[in-house]
Amino acid sequence: MLPKILYKAKKITTFAIRFNLGILYMAAISANKELVRLRDLSSAFSRSAFIDVLNYNDYSHFNWLASRYGILRCATYSDLLKKSYSVISKHYRCEYVYKNELIKLLLKKYGTRNSVYFSEFRVGNSIADMVMFNGESKAFEIKTEYDTPRRLDKQMDDYKRFFDKCYIIIPEDKVDEYCDIIESTTGIIAMSRNSGRIILKEIRHAEQNERFESEALMSCLRTEEYKNIVLSLGESLEGVAGYDMYKYCYQVISKANPNKLRDLFLREIKKRKNNTALLRKYPMSIRQMMLSLNLPEDKANKLLEQLNININQA
Repeated sequence: MLPKILYKAKKITTFAIRFNLGILYMAAISANKELVRLRDLSSAFSRSAFIDVLNYNDYSHFNWLASRYGILRCATYSDLLKKSYSVISKHYRCEYVYKNELIKLLLKKYGTRNSVYFSEFRVGNSIADMVMFNGESKAFEIKTEYDTPRRLDKQMDDYKRFFDKCYIIIPEDKVDEYCDIIESTTGIIAMSRNSGRIILKEIRHAEQNERFESEALMSCLRTEEYKNIVLSLGESLEGVAGYDMYKYCYQVISKANPNKLRDLFLREIKKRKNNTALLRKYPMSIRQMMLSLNLPEDKANKLLEQLNININQA
């Protein structure tokens, strides 16, 4: 009798294990499909998709998304982008979402009428996700829930070689983790959700950075910019050969007063072509893309018109 009971118990246990494994497998398949869907929706904000529309009237990527996902059956391409952003901002907070929400925060809190923003700004061997220049310079590094802090020390060290203040932007539930690994001088901005709204909140203020290294400054400047700084410092470029220009300008800049250099650097950076003043005019969902593309106003208006046509008319 006992062997039969044990045999039946074993069969029941085996069935239960297989049943549970089946449920787990189906759940994994479902989760994977959802991740693929969210990644597809985030691809609506790829630079190439916008360039194709602007330069070639090619809507193929947006049309593919609209045909593949019923949730994107919208009237216009602008509506499609708005809907895509609404979904990924809730369920897939990738780097694009962080950058886009950061722009909103900069416009509302940190920026002034004279502020200039740049996306993807090279500093030495690192690239800051976002930088802002007004009366001072700020660098922002984003680490989403999909990132690791592996390169963070090197990135922050590069930024602090001349940026006045440096911030890291992270998910709210990772604040304690990052507090343990970054310097106390680094500001912290946390992303969270409240009643469906994304909130960026400054958890720790960034302290003024006293370092100002000429080599790091030169790595950010274009040739005409560092030549202008040298001239503003009262030095002449006459007789300097082209192949010696960088070395000569570096020698002059490395001996200059750091505070004077900061002012001259900010002046040159603000001369660069940028569309910061136009950001408020753009739909919220595509502000980061428009900042990245950095289009002149006429081309930006053309792109907005192209995105506002009906999907079935493209």
